[in-house]
Amino acid sequence: MNTKNGSSGNADHSDLDESALFFHQHPRPGKLEIQATKPLGNQRDLALAYSPGVAAPCLAIKNEPHTAADYTARGNLVAVISNGTAVLGLGAIGPLASKPVMEGKAVLFKKFAGIDVFDIEIDSNEVDHMVSVISALEPTFGGINLEDIKAPECFEVEARLREKMNIPVFHDDQHGTAIIVAAAIINGLELAGKKLPDAKIVTSGAGAAALACLNLLVELGARHENIWVHDIEGLVYRGRTVLMDPWKDNYAQPSDKRRLDESIVDADVFLGLSAANVLKPEMLVQMADKPLIMALANPVPEIMPEDARKARPDAMICTGRSDFANQVNNVLCFPFIFRGALDCGARTINEEMKMAAVRAIADLAREEVSDVAAKAYSGETPVFGPDYLIPSPFDPRLILRIAPAVAKAAAESGVATRPIEDMDAYLDVLNRFVFKSGLIMKPLFAAAKTAQKKRVIFAEGEDERVLRATQVLTEEDIAQPILIGRPEIIETRLQRFGLKIRPGKDFQITNPQDDPRYRDYVDLYFSLVGRQGINPEAARTIVRTNATVIGALAVRRGDADAMICGVEGRYAKHLRDVDQVIGRREGVQDFSALSLLISQRGATFFTDTYVSLDPSAEELAETTLMAAREIRRFGIKPRAALVSHSNFGSRESGSASKMRRAIQLIREMDPDLEADGEMHGDSAISEALRQRVMPNSALTGEANLLVFPTLDAANITLGVVKTMTDALHVGPILLGGAKPAHILSPSVTSRGVVNMATLAVVEASVPE
Repeated sequence: MNTKNGSSGNADHSDLDESALFFHQHPRPGKLEIQATKPLGNQRDLALAYSPGVAAPCLAIKNEPHTAADYTARGNLVAVISNGTAVLGLGAIGPLASKPVMEGKAVLFKKFAGIDVFDIEIDSNEVDHMVSVISALEPTFGGINLEDIKAPECFEVEARLREKMNIPVFHDDQHGTAIIVAAAIINGLELAGKKLPDAKIVTSGAGAAALACLNLLVELGARHENIWVHDIEGLVYRGRTVLMDPWKDNYAQPSDKRRLDESIVDADVFLGLSAANVLKPEMLVQMADKPLIMALANPVPEIMPEDARKARPDAMICTGRSDFANQVNNVLCFPFIFRGALDCGARTINEEMKMAAVRAIADLAREEVSDVAAKAYSGETPVFGPDYLIPSPFDPRLILRIAPAVAKAAAESGVATRPIEDMDAYLDVLNRFVFKSGLIMKPLFAAAKTAQKKRVIFAEGEDERVLRATQVLTEEDIAQPILIGRPEIIETRLQRFGLKIRPGKDFQITNPQDDPRYRDYVDLYFSLVGRQGINPEAARTIVRTNATVIGALAVRRGDADAMICGVEGRYAKHLRDVDQVIGRREGVQDFSALSLLISQRGATFFTDTYVSLDPSAEELAETTLMAAREIRRFGIKPRAALVSHSNFGSRESGSASKMRRAIQLIREMDPDLEADGEMHGDSAISEALRQRVMPNSALTGEANLLVFPTLDAANITLGVVKTMTDALHVGPILLGGAKPAHILSPSVTSRGVVNMATLAVVEASVPE
């Protein structure tokens, strides 16, 4: 139900805890930093940023307060505020201990919607004090997200802040959950052929989230007399005095029933926001036809989906977990609701805006899915039905549907101070953000998890980074790792690094010193390289000592589906071994390497960064087309720029002529690929600069694939940009191989190993 949980629950918690502590501590503590958005490269910059230049925007804001959104970050800045009294799964751990959770919420805002966040943990449990502290922050922020404040205080705090403040105040634990639940219920009832006003709704749980869900459902048409609420004391009935408050009183039933099994008879919807296993299979039997079961307790729901299906095969089931269909996850809506509210300068988030979000989410599940959106669903095309009532949290269309719907509702209800006048232009801005969100790898992880697990063999199986990556791949159920290495060394290092994965259970080991397939591997290797200066004795030695050759032979024989190597040693040596054993795909002239950098700007691909020293025009064209196909695996439309020291014919040289010839070949071979060149690097990145030189360029927007004339240019640029931008490097991705095999660089991190292994799994599952 919430963004903080929802994993499969199968991994050993001690392993996850240790990994989480390491993740939060390294390479620097925490998950956030503050970056300047303006240069301070000289005295004039300093004068503009601070004294005396800063006086101009200060006075402008004094005279026209709304211009704060034009001259400061306030219009894109949200406060995530908690007192740590109701942290999901952890309880009242206090404000300081809640800080990692609030930082995590801030990261989600940034990644999913580009919203900046300060997390603020306040040491206050008293309603008046909380209201006073939070309301005093209004000049700083464009919106307030309340988080993990216990009920019933959270109700009063939010209500009073909304009356007092002139910016959106949103308690996500209540309303985020309510919006997604309402969307799922609308779609579930439609599939069942039922109407919301007629539906009997039975809840287990009467906290902030549950009551907010019911309040929103009532706004959408549900009737109080059809709603039966249960908490730890049983049914909320008229006349009850124990553990009651005004918010529960609103749903008190005049009834002599007390237990859940009594109330649930003929229920159309079960809404669980309570505890594990409270809904028994025998209770489901008493529900109406085609019941909707929303078992949202985490990590163990009120009933497991498999148990629910045994009792009621006709049931539709939602949980809060990512390993089942129909995950109710707050990240489905809160980033995008705030995006829309901030962009139109909303004074509040009202019921009209929330209902607009509900309808946008419900409608999105009914839309036909594009190829790009299908990447969020593991490459499969979901169809509206019992197992697809609500979209995936990683559907790239969410921001494109919810933010405009919320902004439009804000304008129509009169709370938008800056109504969006050109909705098409606004959609274009949001669409560009989708591919700059930093979530580039997510579709590949989703595809790898749902594919039949592929066997990935790691040449450097004794390396710490590979061992840590193996644990992640095993925990996340992405691949079946095979490690090449000495068993005793691997075991010793697992203990040294505190890793709990075990050979034979979580992964397999190929021991070069004692492998029963050794003779078969030698015979195969010699058959491949026997006429390339390798004699039988050398072949026997190589197959005992060269881990890359062993891994490549395993892939060639079908003992593994993909290979990762290069964590140690020289790239060229690994490439020679891969070429000799696995070889190139039919019709490919040569291998090439594609590198991906993920930075604040988004995803940019570079080629050829590791293989071809001075490729010909024909090789450049081939590389560009192979790179474009690989980029499409990420759900991204490739836009290729062939970069040069020459800008559309401004210089004459052999290199420039080669790039011009290459773009001609690309257009002949793939007329639909958006590509142009030769051009300067800044022209590739900036459409405005490009338009000045070549107004009719075939390339639109910002190029995301940079094709370089030589290995020197590509590799140097990659290294400089990576270091200067602190970007995440994914790759190098080896293009042109007959089977998936990737050669990494010695600087790769364990995260990088995981990313490339995941890509290899997808390539093995869905080859070109």
